[in-house]
Amino acid sequence: QVQLVESGGGLVQPGGSLRLSCAASGSIFRVNAMGWYRQAPGKERELVATITSGGSPNYGDSVKGRFTISRDNAKNTVYLQMNSLKPEDTAVYYCLARLSTYTYWGQGTQVTVSS
Repeated sequence: QVQLVESGGGLVQPGGSLRLSCAASGSIFRVNAMGWYRQAPGKERELVATITSGGSPNYGDSVKGRFTISRDNAKNTVYLQMNSLKPEDTAVYYCLARLSTYTYWGQGTQVTVSS
């Protein structure tokens, strides 16, 4: 099993930056990919970014050019650097770890972009 602990959410002004972290523990060797989805009130959960065990990233269209996903294998941690934040980025951000037959989810961290 895999456990995920998220941190880094909070309140930021439009145009600002935040960095989210997700630390994984457990059967990390079996994880194929990690990343982030988000869900805003009244909206469908959407892809933010994922990164494979080989380091290949994939981004949702709404965040391309503004967000960067990375990982630190030594710390078993994935990061999401969020720049040029917009009010429409406000959502609960959920970390995920994907195995071949199962996906583990973190409990979510709130990101609010407001002046």
